[in-house]
Amino acid sequence: MSDSKFLSFRELFLRNKRGLLAFLTRRVGREEASDLLQETFVRALRHDRFESVADSTAFLKQIAVNLTRDFARRRKTETRYLDFGDPPVEAPSEAATPEESLDRRHKTRIVLETIEALPPRCREVCLLVMHEGVSLNEAARRLGISETMARRHLRLALLRCRAALD
Repeated sequence: MSDSKFLSFRELFLRNKRGLLAFLTRRVGREEASDLLQETFVRALRHDRFESVADSTAFLKQIAVNLTRDFARRRKTETRYLDFGDPPVEAPSEAATPEESLDRRHKTRIVLETIEALPPRCREVCLLVMHEGVSLNEAARRLGISETMARRHLRLALLRCRAALD
């Protein structure tokens, strides 16, 4: 990064961090706001010509809004599908014995607990691909990571689930 780009970005950061942090805190709470603030500036920096954006404050605010939407979606998905109380009761199948049903519920719980214990980015990739059915490429795009990195996260998730079931 050139000195002028660095100074430009530093000025942008200093001018906007307080307002963005207040906005993010109202939207997601204090614990998550600083992480999202950091991610806002990382994404702005990744934008090749951030210094040529006409309204840099609006540009940053839009990135922050998008991040809060992504955060809300992830939180909703985690709340809905990673609530680790009792696994959902399945309708008994005529072919399944009580032992098989019990074994299936036990394995389901193990997998859910394993997914919950994954690192956050790994868990996000796993849920997007395995639960929401998005492609690996789309999961990578949504999370702002490379497809190779998304593939590594998914591989780790699957390896850990397999190991937990063995």
